[in-house]
Amino acid sequence: MRLGLALGYWGAAPSPGFVDLAVEAESLGYHSVWTAEAWGSDAFTPLTWIAARTSRILLGTGIAQMAARTPTATAMHAMTLDHLSDGRLLLGLGLSGPQVVEGWYGRPFPRSPLTAVREYVDVVRQVLRREKPVTLDGAYHPLPYPGPDGTGLGKPLKPILHPLRADLPILLGAEGPKNVAQTVRIADGWLPLYFSPTPGRADLYADALAPARPGFTVAPLVHARVCEDVAEGLAPIQAMLGFYVGGMGARGRNFHADLMARMGYEAEAHRIQELFLAGRQAEAVATVPAAFADEISLVGPRARIADRLQAWEASPVTDLLVTTRDPLTLRTLAELVL
Repeated sequence: MRLGLALGYWGAAPSPGFVDLAVEAESLGYHSVWTAEAWGSDAFTPLTWIAARTSRILLGTGIAQMAARTPTATAMHAMTLDHLSDGRLLLGLGLSGPQVVEGWYGRPFPRSPLTAVREYVDVVRQVLRREKPVTLDGAYHPLPYPGPDGTGLGKPLKPILHPLRADLPILLGAEGPKNVAQTVRIADGWLPLYFSPTPGRADLYADALAPARPGFTVAPLVHARVCEDVAEGLAPIQAMLGFYVGGMGARGRNFHADLMARMGYEAEAHRIQELFLAGRQAEAVATVPAAFADEISLVGPRARIADRLQAWEASPVTDLLVTTRDPLTLRTLAELVL
């Protein structure tokens, strides 16, 4: 099992020391480092900064939002950074949700998410292969643009830049069973959210993952912290879950709440959302079960983390993307896993 460092996205200001942490991860033998985006910092620019200070560690977008860029624009970012980093980019993509897509990007959330994702990946792969001008007779990403408000002068184009790798890995963030099954068919890896190696939980995706070809990557985000007090270590994870399950989506359309429900916490997910949307955020966070936060993370003393790693190693997971800013946690996991 490989290790990755997941830096996420910035808050009100750039995260202090993020490049130094990536350099440390590379020196410890971490396989990859990942950045994200929401509605603030973007995913590609910090990776470029990291690329300039490193030489071996792979660079992942985890995730770049599809609504933020057309698929050809995303392919341009990917080709450029792949060249600058000597072939180290891992392109992680995700659809996001209706609140962000419509509220931040000003675009309609697709009525058929599966189709929208499939078309997006198709276009990106066409650009990377550079076999012929890129065209797609699609519902969401048609090329050239055929709409009635266009000029009709659109011309199929090939990228001017020759891609460094036609097979640059594409990984997808997917949560529902159908989305995961499609990810196995069209992508090189899956970036799960709230993945649990607990017996019975990982089986939720057994059928979807069964056809995965050799080398398919399963790389969940795993919150980690080496500490003596488990409850204290879980508190920020519960706060994060309260925000995402409670507020990152509308009452009837919250993918995070749906995922928590599928994992056996349906009543708790509904209650968290109810409280959060009523403006009772502190109560929503307090409602997040410590057991749920615990099973999707690695928190506690070194011995406890070492013991819990056995379940992760027995699961379909190929890469643990560790979310931490703590050098001690970074080093401890390297010593235990690598």
